[in-house]
Amino acid sequence: MNSVFDVQKTIREILLKILDNHSLEQLNRIPSGFSNNIIWNVGHCVAAQQTLVYKLSGLPAMVSEDFILKYRKGTKPEGDVSQEEVDEIKKLLSSTLEKTENDFESGLFVDYHEYTTSLGYTLKNIHGALDFNNYHEGVHTGIAMSLRKLV
Repeated sequence: MNSVFDVQKTIREILLKILDNHSLEQLNRIPSGFSNNIIWNVGHCVAAQQTLVYKLSGLPAMVSEDFILKYRKGTKPEGDVSQEEVDEIKKLLSSTLEKTENDFESGLFVDYHEYTTSLGYTLKNIHGALDFNNYHEGVHTGIAMSLRKLV
């Protein structure tokens, strides 16, 4: 399973570089024709990972319920985020990955509540959740990479 975490680490390093190389104004800007911005896509990756991996395993998330509600599927930015929130999201990109890998290696993930994604793919266990999460984060990384050219 190390490769799944290696892939996620690479994705999150790309997201961190995007955050580090854009101003707060750029991170918050929603280009014409889009419904979200760079920082929403990055926050969404964290919230979705916590839901797909922890909540569906019956375990508590490492982020607040308010954070998950703000960045969950179907939401969009309701206003600009502060630099403090950007800094929190940057920390979460690393801390949630490290904790997830440690929790996986320690055998914490035992139960999993099956979930069918909006693509019609059913997650049946933690392995499927981790694999799908990488796909999902890759999609949103691509969106963030497109948005950076427009801000």
